[in-house]
Amino acid sequence: MRLLVVVAALCGALFAGAAPASAHAALTGSDPAQGSVVDRAPEQVALTFSEGVAMGDDSLRVLDPQGKRVDRGKLRNLCSGSTVKYGAGLPPGLANGTYTVAWQAVSADSHPVSGAFTFSIGAPSRTSAPVPQQEAGGGLVGALYGIARYLAYAGFVLLAGGSAFVVACRPAAARVRSVQRLVVHGWALLTGTTIALLLLRTPYTGSGKPADVFDFAGLQQVLLTKPGAALVSRLLLLAAAALFVAVLFGAYARAHAPDGDGGEGAGSGEGAGVDEGVTEPSEDAGPPEDLAKRRKDLTLGLSLGGVLVAAGLATTWAMAEHASTGLQPAVAMPVDVLHLLAVAVWLGGLAALVVSLYWGPAVERSAVVRFSRVAFGSVLVLVATGVYQSWRQVGSWRALTDTSYGQLLLVKVGLVAVLVAVAAMSRRWTARLGEVREAARTADPEAETEAGTEAETGTGAEAESASGAGAAAVPVVTVAAPAAAPASGTPADPARAVQLARQQAALATARTKRIRDADPVRLGLRRSVLAEATIAVVLLGVTTVLTTTEPARTAEAVKAASAGQSADANQPRVLTIPFDTGGSQGKGSARLDLDPGRSGSGNELRLRIADPSGRTRDVPEVKVSFTLGAQKLGPLPVALRHVSTGHWTASGVQLPVPGQWQLSLLVRTSDIDQVTETRNVKID
Repeated sequence: MRLLVVVAALCGALFAGAAPASAHAALTGSDPAQGSVVDRAPEQVALTFSEGVAMGDDSLRVLDPQGKRVDRGKLRNLCSGSTVKYGAGLPPGLANGTYTVAWQAVSADSHPVSGAFTFSIGAPSRTSAPVPQQEAGGGLVGALYGIARYLAYAGFVLLAGGSAFVVACRPAAARVRSVQRLVVHGWALLTGTTIALLLLRTPYTGSGKPADVFDFAGLQQVLLTKPGAALVSRLLLLAAAALFVAVLFGAYARAHAPDGDGGEGAGSGEGAGVDEGVTEPSEDAGPPEDLAKRRKDLTLGLSLGGVLVAAGLATTWAMAEHASTGLQPAVAMPVDVLHLLAVAVWLGGLAALVVSLYWGPAVERSAVVRFSRVAFGSVLVLVATGVYQSWRQVGSWRALTDTSYGQLLLVKVGLVAVLVAVAAMSRRWTARLGEVREAARTADPEAETEAGTEAETGTGAEAESASGAGAAAVPVVTVAAPAAAPASGTPADPARAVQLARQQAALATARTKRIRDADPVRLGLRRSVLAEATIAVVLLGVTTVLTTTEPARTAEAVKAASAGQSADANQPRVLTIPFDTGGSQGKGSARLDLDPGRSGSGNELRLRIADPSGRTRDVPEVKVSFTLGAQKLGPLPVALRHVSTGHWTASGVQLPVPGQWQLSLLVRTSDIDQVTETRNVKID
């Protein structure tokens, strides 16, 4: 239980200031473009994404300058091939002004993404349309969802890894109460967080309001989605896992009960207490041949069943997150399952070893050696699968430092390296532990046996002498044995008997811990393994944050999609040109708006002529043309149309290629007074 408290505390520290989950599907384009000004109302608004998304009729809304929704309310699926595109139809006759497009979607890896932008019809205007201030997946609901995700990973690690430690490394641990509690708490943690994730899914991907946790209509919709199906599948697999745990700590534990050979149960007895205790051995172990066969059958059955259940649980993550979308999903999903299983076996087994060393009977050297080998194999699998996942999600060396995903990945690799280094120290302690125990057994095997017997029988003086110098510093309180049974007719005192039993149990527990802690090598092993577990908790937190961060390959793809466009590519080109024709009224200024200022499409040019005081005025003649000297294009004249005093417009202005164009403005204020001004304008 104390280990779970540590996990929860570090989890809170990791997520206390966590930002909303970064979107894994990015908006790569829109029509109309963000910030653009179009001369007439478009027939629809279309959005293009970097990967598959799930959207509904309310996922894309178009609001007029007064904040009223004006789209037709029906989502259009415009996807074609590898292009992910959705749209919303607009009615004809929309008035001029600035319109707001607000959208929200769920990316293929289950994370919500949202955004908003504006475009204008005719000319920009003021708008009072409300724009969501909270990013999808943010706020209190986003924080709770992130914590639940972290605890779900932790529960899976404790459940799968702790069970693997018992079956593959130390079967006797099936009777150790601290290990039993670790695995059962892992199952309960994973079950509880899975239910929490299901309930939080509706507000997490929608309104962001905590009250919508109880929106059961929304829950029904969640169950129809891929993430919802994955969570329900996880709950069904957890039911099978409950049966697995019952057999593991039931029939399997009884089959590995001590049979008189001084096994795990030796020296524990009733005086081992709650944390250090083991379950009671079976009274009739049966013939040795039957016992060996039963152990073999149970081990085989639990191994096969455990692998299937653990792989199924890991698949519920792989089918709904990074591995299920993007590059090579058919390969990435099995690799992701192997990666999760390797993490669980390594870190979960490490947690089981920690509780065994701190709150259980003495751990055999053979068990530690077996776990060391299993952990080494898990590290090899982690490296192999991690390299593939890194290549798949990052794509380039530069992305490791230029993207948030790459930077987090470097932190994770660093933590793994530190963890492996500490594990190497634990391996050295394990080797020394074996040498020390063999030397002690060779030097005085009879004394070792006698000391163990004395510790079991429970006299304080004998236990103190067996514990050596390390135990001598701890005072020993001797409790008298219970008085003889009272004579017939004398009432017994059951409360006193219970009190004496508790005192004897506490003394036995203290003696066992004192003898155990007197070994400096064992103490060093405990500390190094505890350091490993602490680093593992932080590593698990970084991994959880990594799964909610936009992959580097996606971020780079979005940058590539916008290559060749300047920061203001969707903004009108605005030029203010003062002029002086030399006549009596020859001074003034011209303002030109070229919208959207892009090549290959029709632009609209708006021209305003004003006198020095800023009031609009007409002039006898004004001409505009464009020239691209580098390509020997132009001059391309613009056909201006006079619309009102001091105002001219031209539609469909075609500039065939991007580049640094030269704009020429000719202004004539009288029959003989005229001037030509030139300016450079960048066209994307």
